[in-house]
Amino acid sequence: MATDELASKLSRRLQMEGEGEPQSPSRRVFNPYTEFKEFSRKQIKDMEKMFKQYDAGRDGFIDLMELKLMMEKLGAPQTHLGLKNMIKEVDEDFDSKLSFREFLLIFRKAAAGELQEDSGLHVLARLSEIDVSTEGVKGAKSFFEAKVQAINVSSRFEEEIKAEQEERKKQAEEMKQRKAAFKELQSTFK
Repeated sequence: MATDELASKLSRRLQMEGEGEPQSPSRRVFNPYTEFKEFSRKQIKDMEKMFKQYDAGRDGFIDLMELKLMMEKLGAPQTHLGLKNMIKEVDEDFDSKLSFREFLLIFRKAAAGELQEDSGLHVLARLSEIDVSTEGVKGAKSFFEAKVQAINVSSRFEEEIKAEQEERKKQAEEMKQRKAAFKELQSTFK
């Protein structure tokens, strides 16, 4: 009896899992700070700013024409075929456009030396404002170095978050002081 109940629950679970479509890479929840630990928060924010700057359609993707404009503005125009190859090299979901995650993959691959010297993506990574050759992926030489690095990564994010919070507090305090000064000045005119 218990075996039958367990078997029915298992078959029900398998049916439920089979009903849902497998999630495509673009539909998964994406956190750049946890997935791309080799980059600092500032670097990721800079890359996101650059991504949004060239995402003319504001749809969260850089399509072929937007990539063309980006490469022209960076001073490295590419052919139509070259642009398609650039997208194909990092396009995980095969939608022929770059999501922010795929955009970050360009910089990860550039830092790891996985891009060909003559590829458009290598040129893009080299011409961008983020210097991935000095800030990028660093291989651990041994298990212990990898362990230390993992600990430092989490503390580095905590330090960056604290610095951002301190900056916000400082800005809020300055705003409060400006408002108080304005009200004091305003009261003299009443």
